[in-house]
Amino acid sequence: MEFNSVILTVGCSTAFFKLVNCGFNHLPIAETARRNVWKWRNISTSFVHSLITGVWAVLCFYLHPQMAEDLIETHSVFSHALVSVSIGYFIYDFLDMILNQKISQSWELLFHHTVVITCFGIAVLSCRYVGFAVVALLVEINSVFLHLRQVLRMASMGKTTLYRVNSMINLGTYVIFRINTLAWMTRWLVLNRDNVPLFSYTVGSVGLAIMTAMNIVLFYRLLRSDFLKSSREVKKEKET
Repeated sequence: MEFNSVILTVGCSTAFFKLVNCGFNHLPIAETARRNVWKWRNISTSFVHSLITGVWAVLCFYLHPQMAEDLIETHSVFSHALVSVSIGYFIYDFLDMILNQKISQSWELLFHHTVVITCFGIAVLSCRYVGFAVVALLVEINSVFLHLRQVLRMASMGKTTLYRVNSMINLGTYVIFRINTLAWMTRWLVLNRDNVPLFSYTVGSVGLAIMTAMNIVLFYRLLRSDFLKSSREVKKEKET
């Protein structure tokens, strides 16, 4: 794909998610979420991105199954467009956080987005590793439930049945589509060391190491907040 086409796709994607964000400003929101309208809109926009790219990533492998056999060279225009659109979202979200939050509050996500934009950028510009990038976007299947969890908490629905069901699905998809996917990607990179240039291998290895560490910490926080905390509360109620 030509450089101009990549820039156009990324630019349109960035503008699209900005419009989505502005659109949430015209929708009714929970009273409790009004305390931080920016966060509500940001998370809701992230939810839209996860829903679109998660389904899109699955369709890429369904419509072009041969890509799974060669994650370096084989890809379709459909999958290339997915990675480009996702870059646009991460650029939008990066700028949104820079403009609306203190760096000390969002440095982890800013760093995460920088790594993703770099890795995905290499893939779309070189037209190599696009399949590998699409595998990474399978993580967004879990992000749908992860962002929904945040939206429900902001709406003071943390003790509802919907929240509890979503928490269980979130934890299950976290293990399957986030932890297992990152582990599989790390294994693939090690096994294909001879087929990947040193620069790309280094960027990929560092990126995966950072993502894995961040996701292990987040998994512990989710487990402690949604399950260990609930268990302690039930125990206290029985004792009283």
